[in-house]
Amino acid sequence: MSAALRALTRLSSPLIPSHLAAPRLSAAPSVCAFRRASPVSSRAMSASASGEKLVLLTGSTGRVGKEVIARLSKVPGFRVRAATRDKAQYATSLGAHETVVFDLEDEKTWGPAMEGVTHLFSSTQDKFIAQHMAFAKWCGETPSIKSSLEHIVRISCFGADTNTNAYDADVHVSRPAAGIPLMLQHYWWSEECFIDAGFGPILTSVRGNFYMNHLLKNELESIKRDGTFASPLGDCKNSFVACNDMAEAAVVCFAQGPERHGDKFYDVCGAQSTSMADVAAILTEALTTEEAKSVAPEAFGKTIEYVPQDPAQFEADFGATRAEFFEYLRNGFYSRCSPDFYNLTGKRPLTYYEYLTTKGAAGDTGLAELFSAQGAIFTKGVDQFKDLKDVKK
Repeated sequence: MSAALRALTRLSSPLIPSHLAAPRLSAAPSVCAFRRASPVSSRAMSASASGEKLVLLTGSTGRVGKEVIARLSKVPGFRVRAATRDKAQYATSLGAHETVVFDLEDEKTWGPAMEGVTHLFSSTQDKFIAQHMAFAKWCGETPSIKSSLEHIVRISCFGADTNTNAYDADVHVSRPAAGIPLMLQHYWWSEECFIDAGFGPILTSVRGNFYMNHLLKNELESIKRDGTFASPLGDCKNSFVACNDMAEAAVVCFAQGPERHGDKFYDVCGAQSTSMADVAAILTEALTTEEAKSVAPEAFGKTIEYVPQDPAQFEADFGATRAEFFEYLRNGFYSRCSPDFYNLTGKRPLTYYEYLTTKGAAGDTGLAELFSAQGAIFTKGVDQFKDLKDVKK
């Protein structure tokens, strides 16, 4: 491995002096000494009766949610209720003490899911922004929930605030009359709706950079076939973040409480800014490991090449809204690093190599996630945001 690549794969964060950087732990959160609670087969024993804090996790089996379950279920004093439509068995295997049917598109499921809940972990896909805002409003208008909720941790996105001082229209947008990308407006609305519902003092927003987990999922077939992937990001470097670190930040906020983290947001990013050419070199190195031989035999030992993609072709593949967001990345909006993860946890974030080769709390390495049968969130040839332009606050 070259010295340059070694620096990319195993660096200490440039934000943190090496003598201060705490070692990475592959799975356990840093908040306290953990134990696994005894399994409970029934929801009959309420959290309030046992003195536990009952946390409802929406998006509980997603890339961040699964890591939150695996971590938070081991924190003494917390009882995890995983909200899911059809993955109760998986949520239980991750450590959830309870599961409940919850569907943002079905208001009848909201009341039973929120019964007795004192803490809410909120994570939703972009396409459900209207339903998410309706749910937040409903929580604020339901007296029993308004009085019982003590802390909300919302998963959001870098720049999810139209007043962000990092935004520069002369730098970060290229197309005529473009402004804050619609996706970022929606992320801000996903926070603001809780504020408007009266939960501002107990709201913590964990705002992530672009997820490492999503970087190459759409390019998996070309990686396996000929060792290439395409991206419209050019030569720009971005501080991509691992969902493992997003989850750990969220768990720390829950464990330390709204007294410390209420009415705050945190920008969580990776340990360094990385170009797509760097990503190709790091993935090449990761594909030489024993883990790669096990989970990615079709790509084991391949040399991976980054093929720059015409942004116009990317827009044709995924639609204008997603292309507008990627323009932000391409123009450097997400290149900045933040010390927030270190300040929360006492550890530096994961590098891309560490994400690929280290198991998270849920038991998966990044390589296993990339080469798993789980599909990409976005589908080439489908504009998933075409109907979202009509969504109003």
